Amino acid sequence: MLFEQPQSRPPCVLHEDEHLLVVNKPAGWNTHAPSPYSGEGVYDWLKHREPRWASLAIIHRLDKETSGVLVFGKTPLANRSLTEQFAGREVKKKYLLLIDREPKQPQFTAKSKIVRVDERYASGAAGEAAETRFRVISSSTTETMIEAEPLTGRTHQIRVHAAENGFPILGDTLYGGSPWPRVCLHAAELSFRHPATNESVNFAASCDFGADARPALRAAIVESGATDAFRLIHGAIDGWPGWYMDRLGDYVLSQSQNELSPAQLKVLQQPLTPHASRVTSAYHKILNRQVRQTKAAEASLCLVIGEAAPERFTIRENGVKFELSFNEGYSVGLFLDQRDNRRRLLTGHIAAGFDLALEGGVSQVPNAASADGMGTRETRPSEGLQVLNCFAYTCGFSVCAALGGARTTSLDLSKKYLEWGKRNFTLNDLDPVQHDFIYGDTFDWLKRLAKKRRAFDVVLLDPPTFSQSKEGGVFRAEKDYGRLVAATLPVLKPGGVLFASTNAAEWKPEEFLAEVEQSIRGARRKIIQQHYVPQPPDFPVSRDEPAYLKTVWLRVA
Repeated sequence: MLFEQPQSRPPCVLHEDEHLLVVNKPAGWNTHAPSPYSGEGVYDWLKHREPRWASLAIIHRLDKETSGVLVFGKTPLANRSLTEQFAGREVKKKYLLLIDREPKQPQFTAKSKIVRVDERYASGAAGEAAETRFRVISSSTTETMIEAEPLTGRTHQIRVHAAENGFPILGDTLYGGSPWPRVCLHAAELSFRHPATNESVNFAASCDFGADARPALRAAIVESGATDAFRLIHGAIDGWPGWYMDRLGDYVLSQSQNELSPAQLKVLQQPLTPHASRVTSAYHKILNRQVRQTKAAEASLCLVIGEAAPERFTIRENGVKFELSFNEGYSVGLFLDQRDNRRRLLTGHIAAGFDLALEGGVSQVPNAASADGMGTRETRPSEGLQVLNCFAYTCGFSVCAALGGARTTSLDLSKKYLEWGKRNFTLNDLDPVQHDFIYGDTFDWLKRLAKKRRAFDVVLLDPPTFSQSKEGGVFRAEKDYGRLVAATLPVLKPGGVLFASTNAAEWKPEEFLAEVEQSIRGARRKIIQQHYVPQPPDFPVSRDEPAYLKTVWLRVA
């Protein structure tokens, strides 16, 4: 079977051609990552998603809480042309903003010089010139919709001018606006000359400030026809500290350290999902930080809404099928926060300029299910690669690598999970007999494989934060990860790719990376490519909900 690769344009993309990529950025997502180890911005996420987006360039920015039209350049011609147009004030921008106060005039132009003052911006004599046109377009007894046209492009310009003229934007508490679930500012239209044709182009995106911004973020990244498993509520950043909720196919799974409150139960009755039509039931699980001490009965899920799910059911992720179960203890069979990393194995593309296979090492095969339906030839991204998946669990990584053309070896300490993994292979029309499944301790088998001179193109390490076996003894991620990497390197081919991951929340990313890199240097091997990624955008990161997942892809000489 030849697997049809996942769709190459996520829902947030409004337009793409040879020179431009235009997106509708949802509120709550940065234009770019604010720091190296925080969550990816829309730019970072897109740039590393597809090989043709590897040269993506930021031309302008929107604030994190501002939604709307955002254009990126794909070629030097586009970057140069758009930069000149923005600098020359040739680009026409129209924003919509919602206020709960009546402006003094139905139409006027605000002019000032804007300077930064701590975390805010304000008008000041030493600042840069800023000019914004405002026009009331609708009004009611409680709310007024205003169109804003910024003639310059200063940071927070519209927000500053609105606040200083007596009508701060609803939700913009930084500038005196009334509390609201989001900042009610939206980049509605963007018009400019196309870099290649010089013809005028216009891109627009509608907005409903009354709608919940959380499902809008998920709808921007989740391809509904290919994926029906993702996070719906991620704790404090989504307004629910300590509460997490996932869409799992036809079901919703709620998780917290307490029983559901009436308010949470009400949310469950109307799940926050952009594709909720098929959701039939909701379960709740009480989280326990002492997972190893949790009894099976305590780890079981409680049905709170609807009819009970079957013992096993199937979800889809990037077109791949996985079997899940609510009856197998603490985990349901798939960790959703690794979705983007599984996609990397599926497509063979890790990041801009970083493919799983070395250049020239990929085979070409005909694909009857090609994207254009014309029977063109597509690349099997991992054809011929040997992949070792340690701590394989239910073999999610292995299935994606195998669909990409790799021969996989899945290693785990649980026979039950390996059998589960084989069923995941079968679900996707993959023959488990063509792949290896090894039951046993990872450290012990790494020694055995090295002794047999087995070598792999890719080795995947995603160990639990704590585990224990007779052969390997106690493993603690923060204490023993370096030892694990060192044990792995003898079976990693020169030029092979090592994937290292941990969800040890208290372990700082810098310390995790230093441990991995030190182990590689200690083995007298050299890192020649590296790409770090945190959890995917449906697990957003904030000060109140910091990043916990740390993953890095390394090509090791």
